[in-house]
Amino acid sequence: MKHIVVLTGAGISAESGLKTFRDADGLWEGHNVMDVATPEGFRNNPELVLEFYNQRRRQLLEVQPNSAHFDLASLEKNYDVTIVTQNVDDLHERAGSTNVIHLHGELLKSRNIVNEENCFAHEGDINLGDTCPQGHQLRPHIVWFGEAVPMIDKAMEICANADILMIIGTSMQVYPAASLMHYVPEDTPIYFIDPKPAMDSRGNLTVIPEMATTGVKKVINMLR
Repeated sequence: MKHIVVLTGAGISAESGLKTFRDADGLWEGHNVMDVATPEGFRNNPELVLEFYNQRRRQLLEVQPNSAHFDLASLEKNYDVTIVTQNVDDLHERAGSTNVIHLHGELLKSRNIVNEENCFAHEGDINLGDTCPQGHQLRPHIVWFGEAVPMIDKAMEICANADILMIIGTSMQVYPAASLMHYVPEDTPIYFIDPKPAMDSRGNLTVIPEMATTGVKKVINMLR
């Protein structure tokens, strides 16, 4: 089977009613990004950061995957599909996708502040004083600004073995994720779905200026 690699960003989850963190004014739910999404912010005010992500987690548990998530999952019937997502939600998994790489972590997991690989499933709130079995404070399993992206090398390898690349709901302006499209083999068909795409169709790149729910259906019909 051909290998389809799908890169997804906040746009696909927004159609499920999940708020995209960053507003037009650069604030995340009224907070400066440096205060709630950096190691420094956590050190300065851990309770604020924990509650910020507690609110995001509660919201995630109230929304459902949309048709774009389900359509991508259905591709596994005929293709080898790997989803590489910048999103920290679990909507791809809930829709049935079985091979999902989370570049920026997972909201429904926690980890301790000592070992980033020591992760736990976590659907409830994380509060100051909540610890792992070794006694270390828990934090969201999220890659904050200024932290390394541990899955990026694996994502590069995956892209290097793509037969088809789909990019959905992301501006492709945030690095290192934005660099991934350059790792696919030369002349690999690339489909870029975004209502406000940052590029135009050319060569092997087909730009579809639509929302994820309609754009994914169009690409699937093209593949057929």
